[in-house]
Amino acid sequence: MVQHTSIRRSERGAISYRMVCFLLFLASSAGIGFALYLQFYQHLEPCPLCIFQRIGLIGMGVVSLIAALHNPKALWLRRIYSGLATLGILWSVAVASRHVWIQHLPPEDVPACGPGLDYWLQTFPIDSVIKKVLHGSGECAKVDWTLLGWSLPHWALLFFVVLLLINLYQLIRRTR
Repeated sequence: MVQHTSIRRSERGAISYRMVCFLLFLASSAGIGFALYLQFYQHLEPCPLCIFQRIGLIGMGVVSLIAALHNPKALWLRRIYSGLATLGILWSVAVASRHVWIQHLPPEDVPACGPGLDYWLQTFPIDSVIKKVLHGSGECAKVDWTLLGWSLPHWALLFFVVLLLINLYQLIRRTR
């Protein structure tokens, strides 16, 4: 009986699975909203790597919203939702890491600028486009915006890592 009571107390203090999912969705919406603000109001055109980072963030947000609305009781189903959301944000972490790495390359090692993502999508198969985008280009190395000495990809990477940690928490938590 004492053990059962202590488990209940620990569950009361923890934020619910559903609430964390809603918070992840809101964080995703805020991140995409900020990206769109920079694109359409600050006129910072996103490079191909920026667009690929958005895809993972949107994926995590959509899965988190579905999980929050569904609010499954079964632990295995919660883990499936959390695993899918984790894969989405892990994609963004990987792409943002590559972006930061490209920005730190010496100018002579930066890949040449390509024709643009729209052209690649119309001309090449999707697997080839993904390889080309992840290779990076000169426009991905350009620093257009900084805050406290960090470029946008640095801040995005930090944001994505925080979201990844929250998703990992959701994935391994045992409380219902």
